[in-house]
Order: sequence, then structure tokens, then C-alpha cells
Amino acid sequence: MKTSEQRINNIIGQLEGIKRMLAQAPEDCFPLLNQMKAVRSAMSSLTEQILSSELDRCLNGKISPAKREKMAGLLKEVIKK
Repeated sequence: MKTSEQRINNIIGQLEGIKRMLAQAPEDCFPLLNQMKAVRSAMSSLTEQILSSELDRCLNGKISPAKREKMAGLLKEVIKK
């Protein structure tokens, strides 16, 4: 599994690629759109990874197990949307 830092570096690279493509004003927009779709997907994966790990860390505090489980389910559902 990639670390958050690796994912962020990949996203930065993809964004730099998009910036170069836009500067060159390509006639074929499909590679540009494909790269933008890849960035959106990568950001979604990064968001899910960070929120899930932070959620687990935060829920290890002093709340009841039932409430912790309910909160975890609700938040993980929101994350995946």
C-alpha cells in the first residue's frame, strides 16, 4: 500500500503534467482529460486513506464502543461517496 506521501507526490506529478499539457495547448484533449480523471481518482483514494486512518485514531478515545462503531460506519460511508 502506498503511503500518503507517495500518493501526494504522484498527484503533484500528475498536476505538473496537466500544467505542461495546458501550456502546449494540445489539439487532442483526450490525454488531458484522462490525466485530470486520474488526478481526481488519486485525490479520492488519498482522501479515503487519510480520513480512514485519522478516523481510527480519533475513535480510540473515550467513547462507548457502540457509539464508536456507529460513528465509524457513518463516516466511512461518507468517505466513500
